[in-house]
Amino acid sequence: MLPVAEAFEYDYRSCDLLYGRGCVDRLGDYLAARNLDRALVVCGSNVAANDDLMDSVEAGLGDRLAGVFDGTTPEKQAEAAFDAIDAMRETDADVLVGVGGGSSLDVARQASVFASDGRSLADLREEAREDGEVSAPDPGDDRPPVVVVPTTFAGADVSSGGSLEVLPAVESPTDQPVIVGGSAMPVADFADPDLFETTPAGALAGSAMNGVDKGIETPYARDADPVSDATAVHGLRLLTDALPRVVTDERSTAEAMDLAVVGSLLVQLDRKVSVVHAFGHGFARRYNVQQGAVHAVVVPHVLRYLFSEVDASRDLLAEGFGLDPSGRSDEEVAEAVVEAVAELRDALGAPSRLRDLPETREEDVPAIAEFVVDDHPMERAPAGLDASAADIEAVLREAW
Repeated sequence: MLPVAEAFEYDYRSCDLLYGRGCVDRLGDYLAARNLDRALVVCGSNVAANDDLMDSVEAGLGDRLAGVFDGTTPEKQAEAAFDAIDAMRETDADVLVGVGGGSSLDVARQASVFASDGRSLADLREEAREDGEVSAPDPGDDRPPVVVVPTTFAGADVSSGGSLEVLPAVESPTDQPVIVGGSAMPVADFADPDLFETTPAGALAGSAMNGVDKGIETPYARDADPVSDATAVHGLRLLTDALPRVVTDERSTAEAMDLAVVGSLLVQLDRKVSVVHAFGHGFARRYNVQQGAVHAVVVPHVLRYLFSEVDASRDLLAEGFGLDPSGRSDEEVAEAVVEAVAELRDALGAPSRLRDLPETREEDVPAIAEFVVDDHPMERAPAGLDASAADIEAVLREAW
């Protein structure tokens, strides 16, 4: 395995990526250089109670810390973003610093775009009840910038996306949750392995398959290119080597954590979410379910289906999982990749059957299959794939 640099910086689509142990110490200096004076930290209650983590973040911000909003939850409800907006105004903050896992980073980004959108939460709910959907926000030029400080492997930091639930399914005219999201790329991402080491092993394991799946999906996407292939495959190499070590009870060596953090960054660069994410979104349209859990269950079954229909870059994925495809038939390479993915999932202690997820009901499988087929990421499905709802339902039944 190639070593990784002790520290580096990289400008990715106007987001400054800063990696290295202790890089969070530079938060305050980074904001000062950009004339940002008052930072509101956006996080969940568990992160806020993690003194080892928060002491480092607060020390890094120094006198630029204006306050802490600790009201984010995994459900990513719109209330959290609007509460964060209220906290931002109460503290006169001019920058949001999202700290933690994907939900907190998404809420920070969406708080930024809705702060300048002009609509209230009541406006969004009224629109949702009338139309069954909510129009995306117009971020405007005066939205507050966002800095992200990830502490899990969900792969939500180098992203402009994210969504909020405006209405749950039981209140929606469509019987599906009404969600909304705007585009807000963070201005900076501080990826500090020291902070990842403050996260409980279970939380790291729960987030890990989200990041891995970004690396899996990019090579087989129909718009993949040599650059996206290279970052995805190398990111997979790092993750598959390091993740089983960083989530074990005995924890990891510093080297393993460094590899995992860099791997989680690499698989996000020019990522191309596709079929696996469509499956995750299909479940999100029916339940409030953790995407990492759905991805963990379905990804071996999705890959087996893809390999039975198209090439799906099986040789590249084999390289990402440390397998030598030479001298093997296509079928042998495909099965080796599926087995490697399942072994990684099992090493992380992630769920392996849909029936074991507390939210799922078998009678919903046909409807979820319809959602998956129509989901936007399916447009990036491998060239030559013509998936039907019946095909998707068969995959779901296999994963059940």
